[in-house]
Amino acid sequence: MGMRILIVEDDLLLAEAINDFFSHKGWQTEEAHDGNEALEMAAAGSWQMILLDVMLPERDGFSVCRSIRKFSDVPVFFITARVLEEDELNGYAVGADDYVTKPFSLPVLYAKVMAVMGRLRGERPSDRIKRGNVEVDLQTRKAFICGEELCLPPKEWEMLSFFLENPNRTFTREQLIIRFWGYDFEGNERVVDNHIKKLRKALAGSGCSITTVRKSGYRMEVPI
Repeated sequence: MGMRILIVEDDLLLAEAINDFFSHKGWQTEEAHDGNEALEMAAAGSWQMILLDVMLPERDGFSVCRSIRKFSDVPVFFITARVLEEDELNGYAVGADDYVTKPFSLPVLYAKVMAVMGRLRGERPSDRIKRGNVEVDLQTRKAFICGEELCLPPKEWEMLSFFLENPNRTFTREQLIIRFWGYDFEGNERVVDNHIKKLRKALAGSGCSITTVRKSGYRMEVPI
């Protein structure tokens, strides 16, 4: 049985994006969309992780987390659009394990979650992903081809890491927009094409390639 994660988010599009990402990683996922529902589900189930939005209907995430800590030490990550320092401190004070600010990268969120899970199991999680001659270091946020470091902007590093984690899977422009620019991005989808073009140039000669799947999106093909 896979690890279970409770996603507490009243934005249904964002909840679906997180759900889809973790499901494809083998997690069993469930969603709650207001504070009361979240607390009921947290108390009724056995969870390995709770992702908890701060601004929720019925009762806010701080209140929910404070109540959860009365009966469980399950890891809790706050998800919020608010970036005030006092909010972050309040989150840690009520028992949160980490704090993720919207918009965020789903691969980075996943890496944070797995790092916490590894520490809880007493393991040292792998901090590198390698496909063919391409490698990324999740701790230093560096990328390498044949051992030579690539100079990539943050967004392209995140996209490369995501594709390396999900080889031979096709992702639409919309899915990539949500993952890397946020669910409320108002720009043009062509921004994805521009970053893909730059990544293709950087990956030349590596054995890995990002291909266009007609009328679908993009897929990274890696050597077997």
